[in-house]
Amino acid sequence: MSTRASMLSAVLATIALSFIVVAPAQAKCTRLAFSVNDYGKDGPTKDAKDLLDKYIKEWTSERGISKYRTGKKDVSCELFLDLIIFDEYTCRAEADVCWDG
Repeated sequence: MSTRASMLSAVLATIALSFIVVAPAQAKCTRLAFSVNDYGKDGPTKDAKDLLDKYIKEWTSERGISKYRTGKKDVSCELFLDLIIFDEYTCRAEADVCWDG
C-alpha cells in the first residue's frame, strides 16, 4: 500500500470515527413510596421512612439493580381518625430512586 493510500485510509478512518457519537450512560429514575397507618404522628413517620428503605432494596433487587441512588425522602401525614384521646395518622414517605441504565 502506498504512503498516499495509507494516509487517505487514516484520514477516512478519522472522519468516520468523528461521526460516531457515544451517548453517555442515561440515568433512569422512578419515585417510590410507602404508607403507614398508626397512632400518633412520630411513629408512623419513622416507620414509613424505614419501610420505604426496605421497599427500595427489595424493588431494586427484584430488577437486578445493584447500584442506585436514593434522593431526599419526603414524608406527608394526614389525620386518619381523631379520637380526642389519641389520633391516628397515615404517613407516606416518598423518594426518587435513580440508577444507571
